[in-house]
Amino acid sequence: MKRFWIGFLAGLLLPVVLLTIVLAMFQLGLYWRARVPDQATLVVELSGEFPELPGPVLPFPLDDAARRATLRNFWELFDRAAKDPRVRAVLLEIGSLDVGWGRLQELAWGIDKLRRANKSVVAYLRVPGARQYYLACGAGQVYVSPESWLDLKGLRAELVYLADGLRKLGVQVELERAGRYKDAGDMFTRNTISPETRETMDAILDELYGDLVRRIAKGRGMPEDKVRQLLDQGPFLAQQAARERLVDGLLYPDQVEDRLRQQLGQERLRKVFSGDYLRATAKRPRRPHRVAFLVAQGTILPGEEDDWTGHRLLFSDTFRRWVDEIRDDQKIEAVLLRIDSPGGDAVASDEILRALKQLRARKPLVISMSDTAASGGYYIAMTGDPIVAYPGTVTGSIGVLYGKLTLRGLYEKLGMRKVILKRGQFADIDSDYEPLSEKAREKLREGVNRSYQAFLEKVAEGRKTKVEQVRQYAEGRVWLGSQAARHRLVDVVGGFDAALAKVRELARIPPDEPIVLIPYPPRRPLLDILENILASQWSWLRWGLKGESLGSLLGALRPGPWALMPWSIEFH
Repeated sequence: MKRFWIGFLAGLLLPVVLLTIVLAMFQLGLYWRARVPDQATLVVELSGEFPELPGPVLPFPLDDAARRATLRNFWELFDRAAKDPRVRAVLLEIGSLDVGWGRLQELAWGIDKLRRANKSVVAYLRVPGARQYYLACGAGQVYVSPESWLDLKGLRAELVYLADGLRKLGVQVELERAGRYKDAGDMFTRNTISPETRETMDAILDELYGDLVRRIAKGRGMPEDKVRQLLDQGPFLAQQAARERLVDGLLYPDQVEDRLRQQLGQERLRKVFSGDYLRATAKRPRRPHRVAFLVAQGTILPGEEDDWTGHRLLFSDTFRRWVDEIRDDQKIEAVLLRIDSPGGDAVASDEILRALKQLRARKPLVISMSDTAASGGYYIAMTGDPIVAYPGTVTGSIGVLYGKLTLRGLYEKLGMRKVILKRGQFADIDSDYEPLSEKAREKLREGVNRSYQAFLEKVAEGRKTKVEQVRQYAEGRVWLGSQAARHRLVDVVGGFDAALAKVRELARIPPDEPIVLIPYPPRRPLLDILENILASQWSWLRWGLKGESLGSLLGALRPGPWALMPWSIEFH
């Protein structure tokens, strides 16, 4: 019997061991094959969302490296290629982009760096929209397909208001807020835009539209007035775009490569793809300075991260654990904190800020803002350290909000009733059946105002100024990074280059000595994540068998003050 079980287990383990060896050899083969020829053309596919954090480590090649690459990987790609004498040209294949204006500007600056290094940069627009064209304007040549069109017509913002529809359903949203611009929740309580929201959105659109116009004018060699006239005439058929000199030609992808080959004087284009290039140039320097690259990404919530949510949410306990690990690691010399968060739970935000202050007492800290670092996302940046933001970063929103749903009307429409028995004057303050009384509103208003005052004080301390000075630019108003810099809410307008320059300055790292960024949280193997998810199923099953209510599960999103950005911005 013993021999049977030994043979049985060996039969199970042997295929796993062999598969592991085969996959390891495959991965080694990728590195062995990766090489950069002289007079190379670097082919870069720009599409997707360019996340701040990479996905799990895959045990086999489900996807190519370029698609899994982070924004930081593309920054490294452009930086290395600009300095590499073997790279003569760069072919950008620009597809669908799911990025905000901050990440878009980082990519655009990377392309500009290639041009300054005298590389021949050619852009082919697979999906010719405004964001794609924004990037393409950094190239020396821009092409689209003959049967394509250029969807370039300016920018617009669309805001949805649901109050009348919710009223018909019997749903009432009750809000208490601190800050007249703190319009989170307006979509549920209003049926049109408020003057404050219109003022904010007009200022943001003006700033971004101006940035778009300036980039097109510089890239295409046109006066800005001419660009504004053209934007009023868009979108354009491919032939119209060529006639207006918005593109340099109407070619198919193979024709673009053939034209580039002729321009380089090569019989065959010496292509190297971005994933291969990153692998071929990934040489670990001797004795580098180790800098933690700590990413704070997603809506801020209390508690621990699980393997279902991954890094889409920012849980305070999990994040503080990473901060403690960095603080205690003697090999890490400095920290670059990367924030991409619209905020969230006010208490969880405060816990994260405290952990970061303890970290900065031990190591130099620089803060780099991505697409969004607003409300609670701005709050956690108030450590007193340098803040670097893109011109298009959405930030500010210094304000506090409390809201709840009252569903009594909906229950009645469905023929449902609730009977509430309580002990304590405010025991039903967060009930979804009873609307807020005037005394309950006063109670909530007191808490919201106190949280807002604490927010102002933390910002004043972090920005080394007075509360009254902060109050002028608070009130829940959202700012772009360029606007925030004018109001001293951030220190430097820039991206990775500017942030790392600040790291070198604070950590006293000479410019000629190498830095290695150590990512936190680190990548996890996919099999490890799946194992933890499967192991957690029994806990979920027991939760269901115990008859716990859905409200108990949703209780993780606890009531209380929220420092949350009022809306997200998508550009069309």
